[in-house]
Amino acid sequence: MQKATIQPLKDLEMFLAADETVDVDQLIPLPFPYEDWHDEPIPGLSNDQASRIESGPDGVCAAQIPVPPSDEARERLVAKFLEGLKKLLTRENNWTFLQPLLLSMDNCVKCQTCAEACPIFTGSGRMEIYRPTFRAEMLRKIVDRYIKPGGHVFPTLRGNDIELSWDTLVKLAELSYRCTLCRRCAQACPVGIDNGLITREIRKLFSQELGIAMPELHEKGTVKQLTVGSSTGLNPAGLMDVMEFAEEDILEKTGINIKIPFDVEGAEYLVMHNAGEFLSWPENLQAFAIILTLAGISWTLSSELVGYDSVNYGLFYDDVQYARVALKHYEVAKKLGVKKIMVGECGHAHKAIMPVADRLIPDELRVRSESCLVVLEDLVLNEKILLDPSRNDFPVTLHDPCNITRSMGIIQPQRNILRKIAPRFREMEPHGVNNYCCGGGSGFAVCQSLNFPSWKAKVSGRLKFRQLLEAFSDSIEPETKKYVCAPCSNCKGQMRDLLSYYQAWERTGMLYGGLVELVVNAMVDVREGFIDWDFH
Repeated sequence: MQKATIQPLKDLEMFLAADETVDVDQLIPLPFPYEDWHDEPIPGLSNDQASRIESGPDGVCAAQIPVPPSDEARERLVAKFLEGLKKLLTRENNWTFLQPLLLSMDNCVKCQTCAEACPIFTGSGRMEIYRPTFRAEMLRKIVDRYIKPGGHVFPTLRGNDIELSWDTLVKLAELSYRCTLCRRCAQACPVGIDNGLITREIRKLFSQELGIAMPELHEKGTVKQLTVGSSTGLNPAGLMDVMEFAEEDILEKTGINIKIPFDVEGAEYLVMHNAGEFLSWPENLQAFAIILTLAGISWTLSSELVGYDSVNYGLFYDDVQYARVALKHYEVAKKLGVKKIMVGECGHAHKAIMPVADRLIPDELRVRSESCLVVLEDLVLNEKILLDPSRNDFPVTLHDPCNITRSMGIIQPQRNILRKIAPRFREMEPHGVNNYCCGGGSGFAVCQSLNFPSWKAKVSGRLKFRQLLEAFSDSIEPETKKYVCAPCSNCKGQMRDLLSYYQAWERTGMLYGGLVELVVNAMVDVREGFIDWDFH
C-alpha cells in the first residue's frame, strides 16, 4: 500500500478557513523538451467578477455561484442545503445511489491510498484541498454534526468540528468541481470507497436542491440540449446543413460519393455522436460514415431533437436531468424501430447510455446499445474493410477515456484495432484501467469560463500531458509528426486545449484525433491522406 506524503486532514477547519492558491512552482515538472517551460500563476477574478460570483478556496471559479444579496439569503441557502442533505440520505429521495453513497461515507479508514492515485492531487504538487478524501470528509463531518442524532452535542470531542456556514458551502460546492470523477481513487482504494461518487452526489445535492451547477453543464448543456436539440446549440435545420457539407467534404477528400442516411426506420443501428463532433471535429463523423457505408452496415442518424446528440451531462451532476436526456434518447430509437443504438466516440455517452441506464431506466423503455469500438474491432480484425497499415507509418499512442475503460472495462477492442492499423503504436504508462484522466472529465472539457481553463491546463491535465511526452520520448522532435488517438469527444476537447497551451505542435509535432480517422486513413478504398496534418 502506497502511503501519502502528507498526513491526512489533521486540520480540516484550518484548511477551510484559509485560502490555498495553486503554486505553479510546485506543479509536477515536465520532461524534455519542456525543462524551460514556465507557467504563469492562475489569474484571480476581477473586482467586478468577485463582487458578483463566489470563487473557491483556491481562487478558481467553476460553479459560478452568485453572491447572495444579504445575510438572510445566505441563511436560507444553508437551511435549504441541510434539508436537501437529509433527502440525499433517504431511499425515497435517492434510491439511485444511496447504497454505494452510504457505504463510501461510513467505511473510509482514511489510509490515503487514494491520494497518490489522483492526478489532480499529485499534479498540483499535493495540495491538501485536492486530496480525494477532503470533500468526502467535509460532507461526513456535516452529516455527523447536523444530521445524525446528537451530533451537535460536544461536536469538538466527537470530531464534528466543522461550522456550517455559507462560506463552507461555497468551498464544498466549488471543490466538487476540482475532481474529474475519473474514479481512479475508487479503483485504488483497498476497501472500494468511491470518493468520486461522493463528489458527484455533492454536485447533485447542490444542483437539485439549490440550483447550483456549472453553467456549461446545465444551462448551456442539458437545458439547451432539451430545448434546442443539441448542447452545442445545433438545431435540426443546422444539422442538415452541416451534414450536407460533410458529404461534399467526403467526396472532395476521398473521391467517394456517400449519402449520409437520416431517419431510416428499422436500421440495424441508430448512430449517436457527441454533438461536439458536428462542429469541431466533422472529420470524425465523416470517417464513421465512410466506414459504415463501405462495410455495408445498415445505419442511420436521427434528425429529431436530442436524437443526434449523445451528450448527457446529467451523468455528472443531476439525476433528474440525466433521466430526461436518457429517456429522450431511447424514445427516438424506439420511434425509428432500430435494433440497436451505436454509441460513437464519446466516453461519457458510453457510460450514460449503457451501464448507468441499465441501473436507472426501466427495461421496457430501453433499447439495446453497443459500443462503436466493438463494431469497429469486428470490421478491422475480420477484414470486412481493406486496410494498408503502411499509410499510418508514424508514432501513435492511445489515450484511454475513463468512462470507457475504468467504468466499463472496454480495453482491448481499440488496442486490437491500433495494432492492426498503426505499426508504430506504443502505449502510455500507465494505461487501460490505470490510465490518467485527460483532465477534462466530468464536463470540464466544455468549461471555458473565467479562470477555470487556466486551472485545467496547469493542474487537471498536467499528468496527462507529461504522459504524452513520455510516450513519444523516442521521437519527440517536432519534425516527426505523431498522433494521440483519443476516442472521445470530450477528451479531444481537453487535448485541444492542452496541446494549445503547451504549444505542443510547435515543440513536438503532436496532433490529436479519434480512432476512426486512423482507420479511414489506412483504408485502401479511400484516397490517401485522410488525416490532415495541417490541422492542429
